[in-house]
Amino acid sequence: MEKPINLFRVCSLLMAFLFAYSASVQLNDPDWYFWFPLYTLACVVNLINCKRISSKSRRIRQMIGTALSLGLFLLAKVVAEDVITEKVGVLSLDLSQRVVREKIGSALVIASMVLQLRATSSKPKEKYVDFGMVAIVIFGYGLPFWFFTIKKGEIKI
Repeated sequence: MEKPINLFRVCSLLMAFLFAYSASVQLNDPDWYFWFPLYTLACVVNLINCKRISSKSRRIRQMIGTALSLGLFLLAKVVAEDVITEKVGVLSLDLSQRVVREKIGSALVIASMVLQLRATSSKPKEKYVDFGMVAIVIFGYGLPFWFFTIKKGEIKI
């Protein structure tokens, strides 16, 4: 009998790939020193937890906490910048705008880290953790696909 595919692990691996790509494109940004560590840390946490979800080590939980804190800080920074400049609107999903891409990226890191934290808790993993990971994978891959392929949007510099 085959072992069933662990949905959480597959989604963690997919998010690790997405965060690795996000980290790699940050190196030419003027504020790369904020975003590169955020995406790199999120990638590492997802890679570790796709390998072994039973890890409840203190170090992994500290990494998750660091990524979560940095993600919250950067989300607040981007939302404040968007409110002050009134450029696109807080709820905008227009990926042509830098502030929207940064807002969505930090929100994906926050969502991923919250779910990773729940998965590494001492309680048994709840079903919503799997469904939450599936949702952020669909959103994280689906929104850019829709924007750049179907809508044929372009990034503004």
